[in-house]
Amino acid sequence: MGILDGKKLLITGVLVDSSIAFHVARIAQQEGATVVLTSFGRALKITTTIAKRLPVPAEVVELDVTDQGHLDSLAERVGAHVDGLDGVLHSIGFAPPGAFSFLDATWDDVATALHTSAYSLKSLAAAALPLMSSGGAVVGLTFDATQAWPVYDWMGVAKAAFESTNRYLARDLGPKGIRCNLVAAGPIRTTAAMSIPGFEVFEQTWDSRAPLGWDITQAEPAARACAALLSDWFPATTGEIVHVDGGYHAVGA
Repeated sequence: MGILDGKKLLITGVLVDSSIAFHVARIAQQEGATVVLTSFGRALKITTTIAKRLPVPAEVVELDVTDQGHLDSLAERVGAHVDGLDGVLHSIGFAPPGAFSFLDATWDDVATALHTSAYSLKSLAAAALPLMSSGGAVVGLTFDATQAWPVYDWMGVAKAAFESTNRYLARDLGPKGIRCNLVAAGPIRTTAAMSIPGFEVFEQTWDSRAPLGWDITQAEPAARACAALLSDWFPATTGEIVHVDGGYHAVGA
């Protein structure tokens, strides 16, 4: 019997089989969960193909978290595949290229980053809420926003907003029996990460400074943390950020 036995989970952000979200879906199935994935636009076909690489091929529903129509109909469309949800994984982030130049970014660049990468946590949780009448867990993936990182710029600001959003969700959804937590993963060489100009700065320093070391090709540690937070093993934990970064966040220069 796995730690997610009988759970029904909605997992966003599966685009390639190296992504953290894909490994969360895989581990969740291995631990007994039923998984439904989301994707949209041109990526929908890719996600549908990748879903077949899971231990059990997963259903995929279309969801653009910036499209209110998609959000309004999400519960009905997911409900066609499962009779409820016990957990949701938010693994979504996007910023236009201009957002990675802090002083030069336009408001349009910043607004897009904030909408897609921060406000969407609330949007997704609210859209899934009608299916979570028995409580459950919302888990999101972040990159520690307590300091200003090289090259991250407005995406770093968006992550700070994302982390604050998680705390407010924990406040408002706690009375409904829903826990809201984040996993702050170290840098993983995913499609999203490689779209960040200068990402190699993190690759060059993280392993040498993290007390436990760090492998930028391994999404499994972060995925395991997500799976654990989606389970019932953290029944009294909410509003928290769990660092899975080899301990990098805990040490100074």
